Amino acid sequence: MKVLGISGSPRKEVLSGTRRLVETVAKATNCEYEIISLQGLRISGCIACLGCVEDNVCKLEDDLTPLREKIIKADAYVIGAPNYFSGLNGLTHALLERWFQFRHQDGNLLWGKLGVAVGVGGAEGHFPADEIEKFFSYNFIETIAKIVGRGAASCYTCGHGETCRVGIPHLLHGEGVRITPETTPDVIKLVNVMEAAADAGRLLGKRLRQGHDRTKVTVTMQNKMLHKFRASV
Repeated sequence: MKVLGISGSPRKEVLSGTRRLVETVAKATNCEYEIISLQGLRISGCIACLGCVEDNVCKLEDDLTPLREKIIKADAYVIGAPNYFSGLNGLTHALLERWFQFRHQDGNLLWGKLGVAVGVGGAEGHFPADEIEKFFSYNFIETIAKIVGRGAASCYTCGHGETCRVGIPHLLHGEGVRITPETTPDVIKLVNVMEAAADAGRLLGKRLRQGHDRTKVTVTMQNKMLHKFRASV
């Protein structure tokens, strides 16, 4: 069984709480895994050309192209992203938009697989995790866990974090905040979050090893989406 971890953070690995959580989940599965960072990659959003309709292959050529086979061959996904304005950052959103190429007709390349959604924010991490879960659902991928944590917003390193009145340090700590290693958030300081990430990985590994039935998961997810759309009419 192969787990594909994708960190959608544009930060370098040593600074990315998203990357740490994605890797923690993937490693805890005790399955073969690979971690891909989107940092530095150029990935366009879907341009609605419909070039993928006949063969489920996106016709845009960019840094997503060589990742396509890795996405198809993986049995499960651990995808993480940072919170940008209470949503996904653009790079991760573009990646997941392009999964439209897998959905057409009877394109079951991803159907029935399993996923863990990871979100990290300077204040809230659930927004990107919820968005990732939504994209999973459209591809009939079951989200078995969502991991959310608080990391260091860019305000902690921009150079004005101690004086900027609209920055996260001021909003969280109040007047006279001093940015120190102790006051700077880091997901590795959050014992409960790191434990939850490891637990999610162990659950994912267990599900994969215990005769994971993609057909059954597909039917369950299709019924959930059908109910959702009918309820909205």
